[in-house]
Amino acid sequence: MVWKTHDYDNIPGTYVFDGKQSSQSYELNKLFYSLNEAGNREALWNDPEAYMANFNLSDEQRDALRNNNFLEVVKKGGNIYYLAKMAIPRGISVQHVGAQFQDITVDDFRQKLEDNAEGFVEKLNKVGGYWNG
Repeated sequence: MVWKTHDYDNIPGTYVFDGKQSSQSYELNKLFYSLNEAGNREALWNDPEAYMANFNLSDEQRDALRNNNFLEVVKKGGNIYYLAKMAIPRGISVQHVGAQFQDITVDDFRQKLEDNAEGFVEKLNKVGGYWNG
């Protein structure tokens, strides 16, 4: 299939989950979707290599999973909404993932969150107590 180019294709640090990414990462996201079942999560954590063998993953996708490299998972087409299914059962917080994305320490990431939160409640109250992103 020939994929059309988009303006977002060349934005540094931007990994858009579009049709092209979706088609190239179907098996990776199929693995993540399978983690909706507790037995599958247990199987993955007990024997990651055997579980990953059930899916037609690329070597790069398997390496990213093995190494808990969340940014690489996204780069390889992993849907960002599935990252929590990968991280949290392994004892990795969303803050750890965010820090990894920015190549900073978790403490630095937490500080950034706190710094950016200053005045948020006041802003939220001004717009009626609802934040839509």
